[in-house]
Amino acid sequence: MKNSRTIKNIIEPQMVIEGAGVLLRRSIAPQASNFHDPFLLFDHFAFNNPAEGPISGFPMHPHRGIETVTYMLEGSVNHRDSLSNSGLIGPGDVQWMTAGGGIMHEELPRRGPSGNIYGFQLWVNLPSSRKWSRPRYQEIRAADIPVLKQDGATVRVVAGEINGMRGPVTEIAAEPIYLDLRLAPDSRFAYPIPSGHTLIAYVFEGNGLLGADETPVHATSMVFFDDGEGFQAKTIDSPLRLMLIAGAPFKEPIAPYGPFVMNTGEEIQEALNDLRTGKFVWNEKDPRFKE
Repeated sequence: MKNSRTIKNIIEPQMVIEGAGVLLRRSIAPQASNFHDPFLLFDHFAFNNPAEGPISGFPMHPHRGIETVTYMLEGSVNHRDSLSNSGLIGPGDVQWMTAGGGIMHEELPRRGPSGNIYGFQLWVNLPSSRKWSRPRYQEIRAADIPVLKQDGATVRVVAGEINGMRGPVTEIAAEPIYLDLRLAPDSRFAYPIPSGHTLIAYVFEGNGLLGADETPVHATSMVFFDDGEGFQAKTIDSPLRLMLIAGAPFKEPIAPYGPFVMNTGEEIQEALNDLRTGKFVWNEKDPRFKE
């Protein structure tokens, strides 16, 4: 592909503990430097040892100013929130939650029949114009995610478009591409990426050659790319599976603090004060909040 992107950096995720003792592989964490704008966080969770015991998950907690994206491969996550929404995300399902001006919610993982829980969570920033917007969900069932099979590639299209096939997640400020890509051995895949968009790829099964320079990458790795107009991957004697994610940067300063990502430190203090005074959750009668 002409002007295909080259790899800027490859990292291995770090193990972290979050929520009520949940062990995660973290590749991106919120930082004021905002190097991966508009992406703030990427976690890979895999509770695959029953000896770990019961999983407490993420009890009721607040979010403001971001979107959280949960994509399940095995097991499930029960969720409920302060606006009376609740549901179950199972294998192959995705939940794209826009926290907007403020929401309280909980996420409780449950093992599948195999005893495993496997999936990803991505945080996507919101521009300043949408940080006070009404919270909303796009909850997509596995059967409603289109799948392209072509020349050794199997692509689940959550957001973005490929060969006229459009993902079901829409109306997101970052104009995201979110693909689950499998490549059989001895296969190639190329995909156009808008110039200027941030591109990352999380390799979690197998190995392959990524980017215009065909850099070897193995599971489990997060790959960051230079700018360009396309992505390419190639396999030789091993299959490959990765999450391919791209989005338009907002190029705004951010102030991250735990589950909040705002534009200024004053807005973080406002969020903390709202929590203390019971004014955190989005309320149409509060003039600060927007539709």
